[in-house]
Amino acid sequence: MKNPARDTMIELEDVSKTFGSRLAVNHVSFTLPDQGRTILVGPSGSGKTTLLRLIAGLEIPDTGTITLNGRLVSSQECMVPPSERSIGFVFQSSALWPHMTIADNIRFALGGLPQSEQQQRSRFLMERMGILSLADRYPNQISGGESRRVALARALAPRPATLLFDEPLTNLDRPLRENLLGLILESVREVGSGMVYVTHDEYEAETLAGTIVRFSNGSICSDGIR
Repeated sequence: MKNPARDTMIELEDVSKTFGSRLAVNHVSFTLPDQGRTILVGPSGSGKTTLLRLIAGLEIPDTGTITLNGRLVSSQECMVPPSERSIGFVFQSSALWPHMTIADNIRFALGGLPQSEQQQRSRFLMERMGILSLADRYPNQISGGESRRVALARALAPRPATLLFDEPLTNLDRPLRENLLGLILESVREVGSGMVYVTHDEYEAETLAGTIVRFSNGSICSDGIR
């Protein structure tokens, strides 16, 4: 029987965030069920990335609360650090450590495991992503598409409860995007993670086939969630 504590993965209630005089997120509320997929769609500057950073714990909300698996993680009085949220984050840029090999970049996310388990898990993920041959290379020695695969492997490595994607396929050509979208969907299903995916691209939103939340000027639009 399913654990009822995991029926709701993420819940945002009346969440707002202001930078100076700019209201980036305006009293947003929505719920992501266990292992659900939510796609935040909207133009650049609409507040999508700020909302993702709030969920990750990289920003503190000015108002409202964020709950993960029934645990309050963000409010004006409470701030659980990102490392304690069981979240994997894939940024627009791959954000790989330039002084580490590809294998070490992935193992970095497994620091709490014994070395033998780190080796096993990182090798499995590199095989899964088709990048095992790149294990001993450095980030400046691989292509943009390959670096996105490394970033995905690193985010998946600790088997997070939730995966957050901030326009991870920006500036990639259509065939490569299609390939990586399929890989993202397969990987999320395998790990059993919930997913919040930020994009301005309608094709990506439809392909991911989750709950689409349309975002504009810091708010969910009137035709908002479907």
